[in-house]
Amino acid sequence: MRQFLKQTFASTIGSMVGLLLLITLGASGLVVVLFAALGDEESPGIKDKSVLVFDLSTQVRDSKPPANLAQAFSGKKQDIITLRQTLQAIARATEDDRITALFLDGRTGGSPNGYATMAELRGALEKFQAAGKKIIAYDVTLSEREYYLSSLANEIIVNPMGTMEINGLSSKQMFFKGALEKYGVGVQVIRVGDYKSAVEPYIRYDLSAANREQTKALLTDLWSKFLDTVADSRGLEVDKLQKIVDSQGYIDPEDAKNIGLIDRVGYYDNVVTELRKLTGETEKTAAAESFRQVDLGSYADSTIRPPEVAVMGEEKIAVVYAEGAIVGGRGSIETIGSDRFAEVFRELGEDETVKAIVLRVNSPGGSATASEVILREILLAKKQKPIVVSMGNVAASGGYWIAAGANQIFAEENSITGSIGVFGLLSNIQEIANDHGVTWDVVKTGKFADIGSNVRPKTEAELAIYQKSVNKTYDLFLRKVSHYRNLPEAKVKEIARGRVWSGKEAVKIGLVDEIGGLESAIAYAAQEAKLKDNWQLQEYPQQNRFETEIVQRLFDVKLLESQGQIDPLTAEFLKIRQELAILQESSDPNEIYARLPFNFEID
Repeated sequence: MRQFLKQTFASTIGSMVGLLLLITLGASGLVVVLFAALGDEESPGIKDKSVLVFDLSTQVRDSKPPANLAQAFSGKKQDIITLRQTLQAIARATEDDRITALFLDGRTGGSPNGYATMAELRGALEKFQAAGKKIIAYDVTLSEREYYLSSLANEIIVNPMGTMEINGLSSKQMFFKGALEKYGVGVQVIRVGDYKSAVEPYIRYDLSAANREQTKALLTDLWSKFLDTVADSRGLEVDKLQKIVDSQGYIDPEDAKNIGLIDRVGYYDNVVTELRKLTGETEKTAAAESFRQVDLGSYADSTIRPPEVAVMGEEKIAVVYAEGAIVGGRGSIETIGSDRFAEVFRELGEDETVKAIVLRVNSPGGSATASEVILREILLAKKQKPIVVSMGNVAASGGYWIAAGANQIFAEENSITGSIGVFGLLSNIQEIANDHGVTWDVVKTGKFADIGSNVRPKTEAELAIYQKSVNKTYDLFLRKVSHYRNLPEAKVKEIARGRVWSGKEAVKIGLVDEIGGLESAIAYAAQEAKLKDNWQLQEYPQQNRFETEIVQRLFDVKLLESQGQIDPLTAEFLKIRQELAILQESSDPNEIYARLPFNFEID
């Protein structure tokens, strides 16, 4: 019964969503997906005076997920590319005489990437631009996320029928207390930290004062970075930009042009004409609606040598990608399994050819026990070689737990980190069961023999036991941060309490050492390991065999999600499924977790 609630909820919602997706897509749509896999096309060669096309709807992840069935057989590029591939491709294009310009194409949808990821992308694009190559951006509906990148373009064009959304950042959080009460599911909470708000969706109808305070502070930091970046790129004053945000929100393209937010109002064919001038094409040498181009994914595949066949020396830097929730056991391709990652660090620690390890963390945390298992192996490996952490969009709570012991921690100004706090979430189904005629009785030989039962609320004495365990875990967390970050315990207690911080503030309070991205962390690791130029980089965990990946993804609902636009109703069902799926990841043996708010998202 201990896992009853989370398994039942997650399975039920998952089934509902799966059914809805099948109805939405239709049987014929599924057949099309399967037969599309039979196609085969080769990547075109890269010609002189080509434009590198960066589709802004491309998802840039730290590590590459397994290929799905259609992509595996069609040869078409995934709409997911790794951060290092993207950075390397842009860097290569900067020096490639065949690439004459870069096109930021916003026609196919909004950016799914976090602001920390986009900060690294901006850095690469700025170097491309500094080399004397133009960047042209086009969009129909230009939101903050796309504009964060597009604002640096030499020319920004927006469709006359489009709009520009620049209305600030918000964080919408979902609460389940009313639903749990309606269906008779009881929830009891033990936690440490006034700001540890991961439990709030289950015990409140709205944000607590502390949670509202920390969320406001975080959003303010991220928004300030946005304003400073955009204002600098567009030659505007920050105060003027904020006034535009507060007075308009959604801006007509002509108004956006007059204000100076964009350069031109035009259609896609106008942009094509502009790009064709850069490629030197005429109507006689190419189709009127196209231009000489290569998409970012194809360019990366054709110009970047895979790490496993790189011609370099035997000395290596290992990059370990910790992406997803932290769970016990092996985990999955979407989670950080403590046993699997412990093995990785154990092997890397013993591998004499690996001279340094870069841990890239993109995780909201999870199981406290699993986090400690991973940290232990990191610390053992640290005795043999430098460990450098690079924080992605989120490296908080358990994500910070595994990062704290590193020799050096890098983060972007708009990374989300901290959240040093722990909690326990105890559910019971007594009311819903009783309402339907189900009752239990128990015989036991000790007062606390059935303390783990989910069929009744915990007593005050039992809650005290859980609270003692949570307090102990929190104190351990504080001591570790204090020791490995060389901070007084009093200081750690002050900045902990479950509060989240931006990377910018984390540097000021000592949780992070330097502002910088993944490449900065790799460069620092090479320096600490005293490596020269003759070394290679290897990425971990290693991907599964190609055939296995196809089987794993064959019936994955994500294959269906990726085949087209999802209607708003289905999108909301998917959000709910994602929220409740987190319950399945709650596998700590002590039911103690170091995690960000379950449904923390920024729009």
